[in-house]
Amino acid sequence: MKNALDVFVTLVGALLVAVGFNMFLIPHQLLSGGVSGIAMIIGYFTNWNISFLYLVFNLPLLFWGLIKLGRRFIIISVLSVILTVWLMQIIPTGYVAQAPILGAVFGGVLIGIGSGITLRIGGSSAGFDIVGSILTRTYDFPLGTVLSALNGVVIIALGYFKQNWDLALYSMLAIYISGKVVDSIHIRHVKVTAFIVTKQKDELLKRLLLIPRGVTLVKTEGAYTNQQHDMLMTVTTRYELVELKRIIKDIDPKAFVNIVETVGVLGEFRKLK
Repeated sequence: MKNALDVFVTLVGALLVAVGFNMFLIPHQLLSGGVSGIAMIIGYFTNWNISFLYLVFNLPLLFWGLIKLGRRFIIISVLSVILTVWLMQIIPTGYVAQAPILGAVFGGVLIGIGSGITLRIGGSSAGFDIVGSILTRTYDFPLGTVLSALNGVVIIALGYFKQNWDLALYSMLAIYISGKVVDSIHIRHVKVTAFIVTKQKDELLKRLLLIPRGVTLVKTEGAYTNQQHDMLMTVTTRYELVELKRIIKDIDPKAFVNIVETVGVLGEFRKLK
């Protein structure tokens, strides 16, 4: 069931990306950035098939991702690339929005959602998403921000070769929007700290250590009741917060839980692989 859901989400993500390309960006000769942006630049100047170029340029990055990110990530990413290329062949290229700025805004939103939901299930839409995923698993940066920075080079190339800085600026807007949308969906970099006051310390500790995250046990005393309590403190990601809440609810539904967003973490913090 999980695999079927992953395939469905990947299909929806690829559909959104393909629609963003064919109906919003390509008609105005705008770029999405990254590998797809490079494919678009070459396609605009040579009339070569953009979807074919997109596939060819992704192959070495997919191989790098297989080494660095694991088989499951690459299987989903390969499926995403194949579906995107196939859908780009089916979906007609034509204007939905006559104004380039509308193409940039709505194209950026669609591509951001498509890429974000694919990243959320543990894959990517390939291209610079793979590079960004490798970097964010080494350094604690928001993925959308990393992608926007990488894509800046592509935008400069568009403005230089086309000698049309309006198109470059519209493309920059599309990339910025898609990056922000990705950051709002792909939330593995956002840390939260949970303070859990519970009467089921031992059982809860056993389950929490399976996530796995470090857990600190603190002896506390209620100021009003003067009763001794056990408080567990753990730092996790917003991505894993749903699982944390489920564990607490299963073991001790009456536990008092305070969850706060964490500005930063120094020292050892296990990143998701």
